Amino acid sequence: MIRKLRLGSGLILFSYVTLHLINHAAGLWSLQGMNVVRDLIHAPWWSLPGTVLLYGAMLVHVLLAFYAIYQRRRFKLSLTEGVQLFLGLTIPVILAGHILGTRVAFELFDVKVDYLSVLLVQWYVDPWIGVRQVAVTLAAWAHGCIGLYHWLHLKPWYGRWQHLLNALALLVPTLALVGTWQGAKRALMLAAEPAWFEAFKARIQWPDATEQAAMAHTADYFVLGFLALLACVLGMRVARAKWESWRGMVRMTYDDGQSIQFPPGRTILEASRAADIPHASVCGGRGRCSTCRVRITRGAENLSPASAEERNLLERVRAGVQVRLACQARTTGGSVDVMRLLPVSAGAEEGHAKPGYLQGEELEIAILFADLRAFTRLSEKKLPYDVVFLLNRYFDCMGEAVAKSGGHLDKFIGDGVMALFGIESGPEAGSRAALAAARQMSLRMAELNRALAHDLDEPLRIGIGIHCGPTIVGKMGYGATTSVTAIGDTVNTASRLETQTKEYGAELVVSDWTVKRSGLDLSDFSKREVTIRGRSEPLTVYVAPSARELPE
Repeated sequence: MIRKLRLGSGLILFSYVTLHLINHAAGLWSLQGMNVVRDLIHAPWWSLPGTVLLYGAMLVHVLLAFYAIYQRRRFKLSLTEGVQLFLGLTIPVILAGHILGTRVAFELFDVKVDYLSVLLVQWYVDPWIGVRQVAVTLAAWAHGCIGLYHWLHLKPWYGRWQHLLNALALLVPTLALVGTWQGAKRALMLAAEPAWFEAFKARIQWPDATEQAAMAHTADYFVLGFLALLACVLGMRVARAKWESWRGMVRMTYDDGQSIQFPPGRTILEASRAADIPHASVCGGRGRCSTCRVRITRGAENLSPASAEERNLLERVRAGVQVRLACQARTTGGSVDVMRLLPVSAGAEEGHAKPGYLQGEELEIAILFADLRAFTRLSEKKLPYDVVFLLNRYFDCMGEAVAKSGGHLDKFIGDGVMALFGIESGPEAGSRAALAAARQMSLRMAELNRALAHDLDEPLRIGIGIHCGPTIVGKMGYGATTSVTAIGDTVNTASRLETQTKEYGAELVVSDWTVKRSGLDLSDFSKREVTIRGRSEPLTVYVAPSARELPE
C-alpha cells in the first residue's frame, strides 16, 4: 500500500510539473499565449477538488519520503538514488516561496496573479528569485524522471520506448526554459517604463510591504518546520538503532558459507548491503523486480510475514516454496539461512514472468546433433582465415535450417551443432520439426558444396542424430554465456546416434520413438537395432543415407 501511495502521489505531482513546463514553453509565442495555456490546463488544479488532490499528493509524498528515510538502515546509495533523495529534500525548501507568492497571494491578498506578474517578480524585482525558480523547476523534473525510470525500466516494453522517453526528458525542460526566457525578455521590456510598472502594480493589487513581509515570514517558518521534521526523523533513526542493538543480534548465513550479524529489523537486502555482500537488486530494493529473491533454507519463522504485494510478485515470476524477496523480508531475531537465487549481474528481465523451462523444467523434447565429417583433415590443409570462413558459412546454413524449422539452436561445439525442438510446442511437433531441420540441413549442405566447389578438394559431408525423450531444460551457464540448454540421457543418446552415422555411412540416424512421435512414415528407410553406450537395452533406429530423402 505504501509503495502504491508513493507511486500514485508521485505521478500526480509529475503530471502537474509536466503541464507547468508545457505552459512555460508557450512563452516561445507570447506572454498572452502563456496565460491562455495556463487558463486551459491549470483550471482543474485551481478548483477545490484539484487543490485537494494536488496539495494532498504533495503532503503524502513528503511524509512518505520521511518514512522511507526512517525505514532505510543505511545511506550507501547508488548515484541515481542519491541524486533523487537530494533533489527531493531540496524541492520543498526552494518551492515554499513560489507557492506563497502565487497561490497564497491570490487567495489571501486577492493579488491578480498571471505570468506577467510572476516573471516581473522573478527577473525584474529580484532576479535571485528567478534563478531559484529555474533551479526548482529542473530539480522537480529530474526528481520525477528518476522516479519514473525506477518504475518503468522494469517493464518489458521499456527498451523499445527508451530512446523516445530520453528525448522527451531533455526536450520538455529545454522548451520550458527557452519559453520562460522569451517571456521574461518581453516582461522586462514593458517594465523598462517606470510609469507603466507603477500602473501595472496598482492594477493587479501588488502586495504592500506588510503583506510581503508576512509571506516571507511564512516561508521561513515552513522551511524551519520542514528541517525540524527532517531532524526529528533522523533522531528517531538513532533511537531505533539503540533499541535494536539492545534487543540482540540476528545471525544470517548465506549459501556460500558467509555469516553476518546485525540488529533485528533490517531486511535481508539491507543486511547484505551493509556487509558489502553482493546481492542482485535491479529496482534498488523497492519490491518491484524480484531479482533479489532468496530461498529461506532455515529460520523462516524469524522473518516478517510476506505482504500481499510480495506474494503477488513472487507468484508472477513463479517462484517456488520458501522463496522471499530480500528487500521485503524483515528479520525479527534468531538465525536465518538464505540462498541467493539470481547472480549479481541479473537484469530487469529476470523480474518478468517467464516460461517454466527457463527456470528449470523436465520436458519431453527432440534433440538434434549434427557434425561435419573429416573436417579436422580438411582444416589441416587450409589457412586459418579459410577455416574460419568455411565454418561461418557452414554455421549460417545449419542455423538457418534450425531456425526456419522452429527449433532452438543450443550451441555450436567445434564443428558440431546441437539444437532443441518442441520446448514450447510439445514432443510431437518437436519431432516433426527436428526431422524437417535435418532435411533442410542436407539441402543447404548441398547448396554450400555447389557454392564452394572450387575451394574444396571433396564435398563437405554431415552426420545427424535425432532422439526424442525426457530432458531437463533450463537457462544455464555463467555470465554472458548463459543460455537455454538441455541435459539428460536423451541428449547423450542423440549424440551417440550422430556418431552412428559414421558406422553406417549415412547422413541421418533417428530413433524409432522420434519417428512415432512425429507421425511421419519412414518405412522406406532401413530399420536397425543399435547398442548405445550407457543404455541397457538396444535402441531401434531408422537409417537414412541422405536426409534430403525425408518426407517434405
